[in-house]
Amino acid sequence: MPQAAASRWVLLIHQIPPKPDYFRVKVWRRLQRLGAVAIKNSVYVLPRSDETVEDLQWQMREIVAGGGEASVCEANFVDGLTDTEIEALFRTARDADYRDIVADAQRLLKALRGGRRALTDGRGQIKADLGRLKRRLADIVAIDFFGAPRRRAAHEELARLEARLRPPDIEVPAPADPPQAPRGATWVTRQGVYIDRIASAWLIRRFIDPAAHFKFVAPEGYRPRPGELRFDMFEAEYTHEGDTCTFETLLTRFGLGDRALRLIAEIVHDIDCKETKFGRPETPGIERLIAGIAKQNPEDDTRLEHGTALFDALHAALTVTAAETRRTRPAKRRATRQTTRPSRR
Repeated sequence: MPQAAASRWVLLIHQIPPKPDYFRVKVWRRLQRLGAVAIKNSVYVLPRSDETVEDLQWQMREIVAGGGEASVCEANFVDGLTDTEIEALFRTARDADYRDIVADAQRLLKALRGGRRALTDGRGQIKADLGRLKRRLADIVAIDFFGAPRRRAAHEELARLEARLRPPDIEVPAPADPPQAPRGATWVTRQGVYIDRIASAWLIRRFIDPAAHFKFVAPEGYRPRPGELRFDMFEAEYTHEGDTCTFETLLTRFGLGDRALRLIAEIVHDIDCKETKFGRPETPGIERLIAGIAKQNPEDDTRLEHGTALFDALHAALTVTAAETRRTRPAKRRATRQTTRPSRR
């Protein structure tokens, strides 16, 4: 008998008693938070993974405990709805969520432009609202299983709002006494390198130790040999510190104040920490490129090779952007003074 194909989807089929009303609403809201979409009345679907199976099993138990009936099953669709059509349902649902984020961000931006009072009395409230929007966006991204088109627009709108709230860029001075950069050291990190380790390895070789050698080891139990330096792993010399990722730690410890590097750090931080703290518009694109590199290249050396090309190009682009910003900012300030100067007549 031929082996069945792996299930693509997991379904929750339920029947909820008509009363009490709040229980039906509670179940619906929970399914919305999980990112499930309805394909029939009382039939909800998610892409199959261990996590989504468990999520729907918990929901099934809650429905049964509340007096309803529910089943969870794994399935492939062989007739009727196609996989492509189901994926489109997910993208449509997430696009609606992203559209709400964009609308709320634009409303806050309009309030911020509303005059002196908005820039003083309401600024703290707008910052708090921005924080809530960023958390909402992170929750939506977590259930955006198929890359809805409006995701980029939502990130860009929050980045625009945050940039308006952020004080003018100030170049961060290098530490007075940064450590001596190693030369030709062996840098050790965990196997299966991803965003923070790929970016950190690029930073090490380009700006800290041009003759660096990299070694990839199991994540637990490795004892470094004399002279080896570990990064982004347990008890490493260079790893996460507080709420910063390893890339940010390396920037700080080696006194790298380059503006373009700080922008890359913001991108790496949000991807690695699964946050929208900085919300740079480049972040979604870099996240998808890194995912593609990892998917196509299981070998760590090859991932670093492709990642190096990616971050070389990103650094060059952001260096140009930073230079243009510095050149145009004084001109903008002069233009502002000229337009606000009172008439002598």
